[in-house]
Amino acid sequence: MPAIADVLGDFAARTTAQHIPDEVLERARHLALDSVGVAFAATEHDFARNARRAVAELGPGEQPVLGLPDRLAPREAAMLGAILVHGLDFDDTHMPAVTHVSASALPVSIAAAIKHGRSAEELLAAYVLGVEISARVGKVARGGFHAAGFHPTGVAGAFGSAVSAAKLAGAGADGIAESQRIVGSMASGLLEFLADGAWTKRLHPGWAANSAITAATFAATGWPGPPEVYEGRYGLYATHLQTSEWDAQDALDGLGERWELLDTAVKPYPSCHFTHAFADAILALRESAGIEASEVDSVRCRIHETPAAAVCDPIERKRRPQDDYDAKFSLPFIAGACLARGRLTLAEFAADSLADPEILRLAQLVEIADDPESRFPQAYSGEVEILLRDGRKLTRREDVNRGHAERPLTHEDIRAKFTDNFGADAKDTMRHVLALGNGGSASEFAEALRAG
Repeated sequence: MPAIADVLGDFAARTTAQHIPDEVLERARHLALDSVGVAFAATEHDFARNARRAVAELGPGEQPVLGLPDRLAPREAAMLGAILVHGLDFDDTHMPAVTHVSASALPVSIAAAIKHGRSAEELLAAYVLGVEISARVGKVARGGFHAAGFHPTGVAGAFGSAVSAAKLAGAGADGIAESQRIVGSMASGLLEFLADGAWTKRLHPGWAANSAITAATFAATGWPGPPEVYEGRYGLYATHLQTSEWDAQDALDGLGERWELLDTAVKPYPSCHFTHAFADAILALRESAGIEASEVDSVRCRIHETPAAAVCDPIERKRRPQDDYDAKFSLPFIAGACLARGRLTLAEFAADSLADPEILRLAQLVEIADDPESRFPQAYSGEVEILLRDGRKLTRREDVNRGHAERPLTHEDIRAKFTDNFGADAKDTMRHVLALGNGGSASEFAEALRAG
């Protein structure tokens, strides 16, 4: 059988916007809209300011940067854009792949399309391919990347983005395959940030973007990479999944017939996707029962062991997160915030919320239990049991988290989220993004997304 990189390279080389179903293109425009909105919302945060300073040190350039007035070289523009899209943990996720697929695919597609003088239609097609390949590479792991301590967004995202970069560079099937072979030695991202909320996770899609453009550039010179970068003895899955079960051929299942992009979930909450079912369940119980936070005696959350390792361990630290990013990966804190505030927005991760004594008190009441009925990784299930001081017990299960393909946010929902994130003058930018691929150049598209 041909190597997987070759099959994916051939598919990407012959796929244009005309080969992609209208439904997929329209959803892709809305995923791009969501990414633009969260990137703009991120620009005033400390991590964004630090990233701007760091990336500027790497060298000047003329490319526009999403959401900012900065101009940088293509790799640095893509890197910074990817950090902004992912930095608030409010960006889309392909559920089975457990991968934030747009975070690197969109900034890389914009940067590479400008660099090579491509049209906005070519940019859109490359973005779709980047999302598609990232999702397919990630889903092979069946949640195993997380179990082994790797962040799939930095790993799978590098491969999909390398396909986008090579496609826009004008590479044929061999060149697109070679880009994947090369980027396999760069794909990375450790989950050790979970220990204290370190900012390294925010950098993962940025590094995937950097690696993608680097790999495509080396591939264009004829630089050889290992043919079996996915399935080989020391390929991606053998090295990164350790003892987990996998079949690399799963990446090719239904290729070109079933589009994984349509299974990409848009987030309703700015926190780790593993916490969303619990937020929905608690908010629904709070409203339906009319309970007040002062009535709560204890909260039990049932969750699969793999996501639990990310958002519940170690439990005492998770009950008192140290910064906003630590809080976004804390199920006890999020449960407390939902009970105390009756909502879960960006404001619940601001400094005053992290020190809110009522949220922290409630976080101490959260207990974690295993969920043998969880659908992870196909869906991020959650079950909540709230015991009140008067003896009442309230229970709610969210077997499929909102945003999942079985419970998707509608296009209208996504547009409303964009408006909240973007702020003033959202309508003009919304129209611009939702017209992506309907004419004009990639450069014109990107220039309209700069700040100011």
